[in-house]
Amino acid sequence: MRPTSGAAIITYNSAQCVAASVASATARFEQVLVIDNGSEDGTPEIIERFAGARLIANTSNRGFAAAVNQAFAALECDCVLLLNPDAELVSEVDSLTEACSEAGVAAAAGKLIDECGRPQLGFNVRSFPSPAALALEALGVNRLFPSNPVNRRYRRLDLEPDRPADVEQPAGAFLMIRRDVWSRLGGFDERFHPVFFEEVDFLARAARQGYRIRYIPQAVARHLGGHSIQRLPARRRQRYWYLNMLRYAEKHFSRGALAGVSAAVLLGALARAGAGLFGVERREALAAHGRVIPLAAKFLFAGLGRSGGAQRAAAGSVG
Repeated sequence: MRPTSGAAIITYNSAQCVAASVASATARFEQVLVIDNGSEDGTPEIIERFAGARLIANTSNRGFAAAVNQAFAALECDCVLLLNPDAELVSEVDSLTEACSEAGVAAAAGKLIDECGRPQLGFNVRSFPSPAALALEALGVNRLFPSNPVNRRYRRLDLEPDRPADVEQPAGAFLMIRRDVWSRLGGFDERFHPVFFEEVDFLARAARQGYRIRYIPQAVARHLGGHSIQRLPARRRQRYWYLNMLRYAEKHFSRGALAGVSAAVLLGALARAGAGLFGVERREALAAHGRVIPLAAKFLFAGLGRSGGAQRAAAGSVG
């Protein structure tokens, strides 16, 4: 019996782009659910215009992971396609459902293209982040020297975008997940709040249980990229990114690797805060990187003892 599928779109102040995403989903799925995380820009009113979409409007930003778990609980289908509000389906997606029906497959992702039709290499599919990849990311090396071998492997710059393959970490912007695997793994970890690294963590846990992740380029979505994230102030984006990077490192890496990543985050934040003293937007730079410094220090020292103190210390850092 062929598995059933539906689509879930998680929104947060997505009024500028969500209509195309919802329209493309309702044209292809009988079940389309939009979870809105407390938008204040009229996003829910736009969703309500679509007869084929159901809306759950949260009164606050519960975070991406919690909203995904809400969607799985509310939808009645075997597979759920996570589709970003700034991603528009431009092909049929039956191939993703078919891939998810294969034995041992936990999830399947399609090809993301930009507005000019070019594959979004480096974002669409990545390898699971290694301690070295995250350390180089935190130090800014990957941005300065993107062709370094660690970054090439992490961002899968060798990926052939038109060839199906088993992969490790597709972007959550266009990712279909089997319900039974989601249930078996306990869903998304809501500690990755409000955004970043939640799908990486889920897929890493699936791989650890022996599941495969498929990349199916026949399914295509046009992706603008980072719309909701860009609506957040830079200092908050920085804090969320590094906090959840360190949470991922604490959860998946050894004690020594966590210490190495934490030290890299600390050094990188100190360097950027110092450089910010001479920048035009000095106050904003200091606010953004200055709040990362004590966070990285807490993970470095608490993580060395593996006492769980970093998680507890960081719990009050979100907001």
